[in-house]
Amino acid sequence: MTAPTFCEGILHFGAPSSAFTQYGASSAIAPNQTAITAINDQAVYQCRLIVDALRYTTLQLCASKESGHPGGFASSADAYAALVLLGHTNIVTEVGHHAPGFYSAMFLDGSLEDMGIHTMNDLQARFRERDGLLGHLSGAIPGLLAPAGPLGQGQHFAMAGAYLNRDKLFPCTIGDGGLGEPYILSAFKHFHTSYPDVTNFLPVLVWNGFSQEHHSMVSLMSNAQMRDYWKAHDFGNVVLIDAKDFDDAGQEGAYVDSTLFSDAARTAFTRAVLEGAKAAADSAMNGTMSVLIIKQIKGSGIHIHGAKSHNLYPGDTVQKPAIAAALEKGALTPAAWELVRTTMQRAGGGSASRTVVTEFERALPDASHLPRQDFAVGDKAVPATAMGQMVAELGKRDPLFVVTNADGNEASNMKIINDVLKIRHPTVDPLYNQSPTGQVYEPLNEDACAGFAAALALFGGRSLWLSYESFAINGWPIVQTVGQAMAELRRKTPAVVTMFTAGALEQGRNGWTHQRPEIENYIGGQMRNGNVYLLYPADANMIQAAYGWAVEQVNKNISIIASKSPLTVYTTPSQANAAIEQGAVTLYESRDSSWETIVFAVTGDMIYQPVFEAKDKLEAAGYRVRIVCVANPRRLYRAADVAWQHSSEADGAFMSDTDFHGLFDGDALIGVSGGGTIALESVLLRSRAPKRDLFGWQRGETTASANELMAYNGITADKLTACALGMVGEAHE
Repeated sequence: MTAPTFCEGILHFGAPSSAFTQYGASSAIAPNQTAITAINDQAVYQCRLIVDALRYTTLQLCASKESGHPGGFASSADAYAALVLLGHTNIVTEVGHHAPGFYSAMFLDGSLEDMGIHTMNDLQARFRERDGLLGHLSGAIPGLLAPAGPLGQGQHFAMAGAYLNRDKLFPCTIGDGGLGEPYILSAFKHFHTSYPDVTNFLPVLVWNGFSQEHHSMVSLMSNAQMRDYWKAHDFGNVVLIDAKDFDDAGQEGAYVDSTLFSDAARTAFTRAVLEGAKAAADSAMNGTMSVLIIKQIKGSGIHIHGAKSHNLYPGDTVQKPAIAAALEKGALTPAAWELVRTTMQRAGGGSASRTVVTEFERALPDASHLPRQDFAVGDKAVPATAMGQMVAELGKRDPLFVVTNADGNEASNMKIINDVLKIRHPTVDPLYNQSPTGQVYEPLNEDACAGFAAALALFGGRSLWLSYESFAINGWPIVQTVGQAMAELRRKTPAVVTMFTAGALEQGRNGWTHQRPEIENYIGGQMRNGNVYLLYPADANMIQAAYGWAVEQVNKNISIIASKSPLTVYTTPSQANAAIEQGAVTLYESRDSSWETIVFAVTGDMIYQPVFEAKDKLEAAGYRVRIVCVANPRRLYRAADVAWQHSSEADGAFMSDTDFHGLFDGDALIGVSGGGTIALESVLLRSRAPKRDLFGWQRGETTASANELMAYNGITADKLTACALGMVGEAHE
């Protein structure tokens, strides 16, 4: 037959076989079905075809650019094909280097046609190119559920998908190289302790003996040790398929290549993979935490084995003898390619781009107009507690909303959240607000907290990650990954929202181990991405405005920095709303004076204490003072400073020059922050003040009070006053 159109660009085709005549006349998945109905000879044979198609496409794709990573996915292709035939297509991965294999799968089922990729030529042209198929997985690619790049993240997506969609299985491929990340199995165990009834996720360990450049750190484990390793992390059903058990080719070592077996042995191995995948999947869907382990050598079925198969280098073209030989060996007939496409398009009910859960916007309960407390200007109120009231109400409205916190809400003065929503724990204890049905996830692991919260947002649910900013760095990388993914998504999803309490200034007695506000610079450095927002509410009214704004945003990465101490209220609710929406608001301005104007641009809340003291000193010396709260510094950049136009849900709102200069124009500008100073970059970029200076965090120390710690960092009323006077001259006589 003539090759299907999508095969344009495929370099090699195989010869017809009697097996295809016997088992390839029709798809193993019948029309209007979503999976095979039995593991019979036809299903096993067609599983082999899909495996060969995946490996062939992956290798030719990488060789077309002399770049990319074919080896890891090649050893997982059997498991991937089996899951597809069983109708389980909501597949995520922990392994960014499996990208060309996942792209191949999306090409074969037709999903990539949604981005104009119709043929093998198109696939190759768009691989590892801008606006094409990224070198590592992006959830923006049609049919793919989540990004993958940093190791140790994919399991969070699988668990979030399972939590939000209890009727579907979420397999997650995990490389044995990546298994060295400390969080993968602990994340599963933490989750299972809190959500024992949610087991509809399935880690698929690709145990191939190698990582990127060497043997994997688990390569010497015996099968019994590997089973025990997973059982120790609550996996009640460990299904391990070892290719070595089927080897009749005399391959040396514990890891072998199933494509080198005799036809009968490879068929037996494929049947075992299908049966094992079904047993593991059925078990996971029926309440037992399960894992599927496929043990065969890295690079199975392609041009080379082991770590040498991990990636291609310049010169590794489709003409290179070893690569050409591998492609010729794995080539399919035109009819087989057509059968593979038909079968993969039927699996799961249609192409992944039409069926997987992240291709749809999730309906959510209303989160608007959460109740707020109106605090009077001049009162004292705890910002964290004020926000906690709103969080508790949102949880009552949305039963799937989850609050994650490794350090404890009560320690952050947000006990109201625990009182109302309860800590999810198998031990019922009213004293500690513990309940098996609670909505507060507290596994004492920042990665687990950040990962679950970020993944829930990406998959269409609502969440909130709370932490001390001192420890948030342990979980931030996945929030950063998800935030970038949200900028690329082709659908709307709730913003990933985080709030970091107990800033450095509140942790004097705990010393520098609890004083790490530098994460503000890390987050602030991402504001130029276009969808990252770092909010600094000045008081209890403003933090409510900040959270109310955040929960109604989509496709954004929003972090709120606030204190857990009683602090002065500076703004009315109206002013607070304006500050968050517009970016900044004036908290104080002196009455008219003919002398110079000194402007303080401030991020934070407790840090206003020395600023207002300095204001008194400067006014006494005859100067005008304006104190401006920089609440949403992303809004204060110039439009050209930020890549906002590249975000799928673009937010191009920036403060006008007129409004900006009305706030920040003066004879001297002093930026003040209790933490990192990068959040004030946007102010310094646009300021027209002839003289400018900047005060911010330097380093931590053990102190008895916040004032002492500020003084240690050079942030005192006297030093602020001296700085201002040094810029505008001595006080007028």
